[in-house]
Amino acid sequence: MGTSTSSLPRWFATLLWGNSVALSWMWGLGLFFSVQFTTQFGLFGLLTFAIPNFIGLMAFGLITQHIANRHKGKGSEALASFFVSWSRPFRLIFFLYQILAITLTIFAIIHYVWQPLGLEPQVLYLPLTLLIVLAAAVLFGEEFNIKRIKYSHGALFLLLAAAIAVLVLGAPGMPSVSEKTLPTLPVSGWDFWGYVVPIIIGFLVGPWLDLQQWQRAIQMHRERVSVGWGYVFGSLEFFALLLFHGGLTLWAQGKGASEFIREGLAGYTYGQDMLMRYFFENITSHPVMFIAYCVFVCVCILTTLDSGYIALRWFLQSNVNTSNHAIFSLIPTRLVTSPIPIYLFCGIVALAAAVLGLELEYFMIFFATFLVGYEALGIARCYVFSPANAIPQVKMFCIGSVAVVIFAFGYFLHQPALQIIGSLLPLGYVLWLLIKPTSAEDFVSQADELESPANTAAARPAEPGTMAPSPVIPSPASHPVAAAAAALGIHDLTGHFEGKWFIHQFVATYADTNSVGNVYFGMYAMWVGKTRELFFNKVMPKFNLKDTPFYILTRSFEHKFVRETREFEAVSVRIKIASFNRKFVTLAHEIYDSQQQLLGKGQQSLLFVSSSDYHMIDIPPDVYAAFVVHT
Repeated sequence: MGTSTSSLPRWFATLLWGNSVALSWMWGLGLFFSVQFTTQFGLFGLLTFAIPNFIGLMAFGLITQHIANRHKGKGSEALASFFVSWSRPFRLIFFLYQILAITLTIFAIIHYVWQPLGLEPQVLYLPLTLLIVLAAAVLFGEEFNIKRIKYSHGALFLLLAAAIAVLVLGAPGMPSVSEKTLPTLPVSGWDFWGYVVPIIIGFLVGPWLDLQQWQRAIQMHRERVSVGWGYVFGSLEFFALLLFHGGLTLWAQGKGASEFIREGLAGYTYGQDMLMRYFFENITSHPVMFIAYCVFVCVCILTTLDSGYIALRWFLQSNVNTSNHAIFSLIPTRLVTSPIPIYLFCGIVALAAAVLGLELEYFMIFFATFLVGYEALGIARCYVFSPANAIPQVKMFCIGSVAVVIFAFGYFLHQPALQIIGSLLPLGYVLWLLIKPTSAEDFVSQADELESPANTAAARPAEPGTMAPSPVIPSPASHPVAAAAAALGIHDLTGHFEGKWFIHQFVATYADTNSVGNVYFGMYAMWVGKTRELFFNKVMPKFNLKDTPFYILTRSFEHKFVRETREFEAVSVRIKIASFNRKFVTLAHEIYDSQQQLLGKGQQSLLFVSSSDYHMIDIPPDVYAAFVVHT
């Protein structure tokens, strides 16, 4: 049974989730660019914009449903489990996508809903408007979590439907404001295709980096609601909303609203705020129509921003629990996992963009170019096996940046061919990345290289910032022990650092062996433990067990045996900090003989408890300060 819809008929829960899908996707880009593209290319332009948008949203739901079915052995957590592993290399780009989408949406309501009212002074009214938008988003985001958001969106849809009914019924009585008409641009020229190709590419793959859609799909699957059918209904509702807004634009143009279309940078015309200006022009004679349109727009914006707030909180909480970044151990959890600072940042950027007179298209460029490669690669990685959970981040960033610049040149220079190239370039690179002969090298992480059985210290390259041991040929000596120690190059009795590695070197003796003369298997763990204590002593020399407020405990330990060694063999134990998060530190270790042959390797996990009550605590600041310089 479902977790929160067990009392609801399955079909009704599907409709509720589909409605939430539609409203969450009716964000600043879809809401206002449907007006812009309709003013430029008429009904054909509206359909060209709406159909790829509709197909891309529906395809996301159908494919995620297929993915969930493919992993159905994990039950209601199948999609969540897949997302955890699949999304790991895309975490940063997920975050950037969400910031850009939120900024764009806040910018749209300020620039296309509030600024057309012309209230002065703007230095007072615009910040107050931003504050209202952010407060509403935070309020609804805090009040309705992902389990309850379908109900709040259901109620908001009733308000939206009432506004639509008022607009449809009141349209015949609205007066004309001008005889001015603006002819639509031809749909057969390069100018049209310079928009259409990026639109098709951007919207077909757009939902794949939207945390809001992933969170919805995962929650729907947990509640035993069909993700596929939910998205089919949601995409149809979304398509209808786009057609309504575009149809309202065509009707307003017939009433002379084309006189509100503005000319902007590089000779382009912009009509995203045409409807708002038209209804505001007639506010005295038809105030209800103005209010109805404001309600329609504000509901669409609010249901995007509250969804973004909930999705960001979900994403941040997940990352805090799994991240290895030391900064998370010093910042309060509630601050790290709160979307409020991010919303404030997005709001400030959006406000600055509105004051500077930027347009929606400047934000859209990134969705048609930079993000396309990541989205296409993400879809491919749902079905194409790669050797490790990594992607070539630097290469992807560079190709995305080049695509943005090419598209921008095309847009500002009125060269549609460059816009098309800018959108196709990331797709072409991803295809090349997947099929080129050396493609596996782009998806191999450092951890995978260390897992290779043949990858000994003498054969592998040094890690960044680390001195790799060099193979040493022992020189003759009068005594085997002295020869082994000389070959190893022992520095001191308390260990030393080489880059990130702490190294302790010694000679195995009779006490380390068993009855047949080789080193007893338990001694390897003892050597690692001794090296760890020397490491602690080196980095925390003032640590005093008598007055310490915390204890360091071992959470787990694992070791892989590779080779044996014997009495009087010079041994080198290497240990370093592999990773850490708020609670745990992972130490990696490797053991070598005098020939630099790998004897074994492994890792251990440490946790920290209060010395007074043994309750687990975050990494103490003293430990963080001592450890972070060696990571």
